[in-house]
Amino acid sequence: MSSMITDISPIQFADELPAECDVLIIGAGIAGIATAYFLAKRGVKAVVCEKGRVAGEQSSRNWGWVRQQGRDWAELPIMIESNRIWRGLAEETGEKDLTFTQAGCLYLADTEEKLGKFETWFELAKQHQLSTRMLSGDEIRSGFADISGDWIGGMVTETDGRAEPFVAVPALARAAQRAGAKIIEQCAVRSVELENSRVAGVVTEHGQVRSPQVVLAGGVWSTHFAANAGLSLPQLAVRSTVARTGTAPDVYGPNISSPGLCLRRRSDGGYTVTTGDRAEHYLSTGSFRYFGKFLNLMKATARDVRVYPSAPRHYPGAWSTPRRWSADETSPFERMRVVNPEPSPVVLKDIRKRLPHRFPALRDAGLSEAWAGMIDVTPDAVPVLGEADDHPGLYFATGLSGHGFGIGPAIGRIMADILTSRSPGHDLSRFRMGRFFDGSPMVPGPY
Repeated sequence: MSSMITDISPIQFADELPAECDVLIIGAGIAGIATAYFLAKRGVKAVVCEKGRVAGEQSSRNWGWVRQQGRDWAELPIMIESNRIWRGLAEETGEKDLTFTQAGCLYLADTEEKLGKFETWFELAKQHQLSTRMLSGDEIRSGFADISGDWIGGMVTETDGRAEPFVAVPALARAAQRAGAKIIEQCAVRSVELENSRVAGVVTEHGQVRSPQVVLAGGVWSTHFAANAGLSLPQLAVRSTVARTGTAPDVYGPNISSPGLCLRRRSDGGYTVTTGDRAEHYLSTGSFRYFGKFLNLMKATARDVRVYPSAPRHYPGAWSTPRRWSADETSPFERMRVVNPEPSPVVLKDIRKRLPHRFPALRDAGLSEAWAGMIDVTPDAVPVLGEADDHPGLYFATGLSGHGFGIGPAIGRIMADILTSRSPGHDLSRFRMGRFFDGSPMVPGPY
């Protein structure tokens, strides 16, 4: 069974494109689909236009973790809510593919520096009364004897868990459809239309849709769409490589983050694994335009950042990608329906080398499949949420920076509140677009 949704996957969502709607959502990843779901439940006429396939890109290619542990201070209250939403989604929607499995999340430290970061975050967990516990080296050796390493301590949050990305997001899309949302795959939005400087609708490759509110939830493509609308959105695309093992013993229950290797148990009897220590970026015009804004993130991250001179043709950020096009021209989104990057051979080599040593019970499991995805990363590694200052009626739900799957349901609920003029229930000031341009320091969240 493949974990991948690509441009050759059958079209599953083919509602008729309406002439008008209340809210038009660009992008059918977890943020866009969750927004449509919560809007439809309130009787709002929501339409999702997806250039390729629902969850075809990073929303089906992520690790599948639903974690509160290690979250940015401003994200954490939202993630706590999202954890609660995940727990009820399967029953609420009748979709078994939305099953949340509480398994916990375990971070391991082999240096005092790493342990110190865990202890700092633990103080935040206590403020929110999470189930997080600090672990000593002896507790790890006795409680997790099947993990090899010289551990001096760790941290675990037992209320965290997991879900299956490539089945969960399409399942939520089906639930949104039943609630009244329209979802249309193979329908790229080319441009946004303005009347008196306010959003009036969009032009898709299949025609115009009138809508007073438009949500940009396009992941790595959001920067390109925003640029065509005359807006600067500092995001860069980062390639992340992941693999899955064959069927293996159910020994490692929690999601585990250890130096150089991370994994989670899968519902198919294997494990999703990655090194977690490498980020790969293809140089683009945005790399130079936003270089200064990303300096703090590059200094703060513990990852090995590899830079390549150019992205493949038609990829987000490719040198040949135009910055502007008209509504009657073929857009970049139609030239690349689903970004399906080749997995990094270096990462796969490291996984194969490290896996049998770190997790001995998986010595004979082997790798059954490998894939990569492109992550939309902001300079501070937290999302952009809310209305554009210069384009009333245009809203952002993007820049989820590689940890959007778990928080996605609550992002959808928040966006639905904003779009219906209700209080979102959380302080969203950290996620405003203006932070990139008003002199605010770029303080990276966990990445």
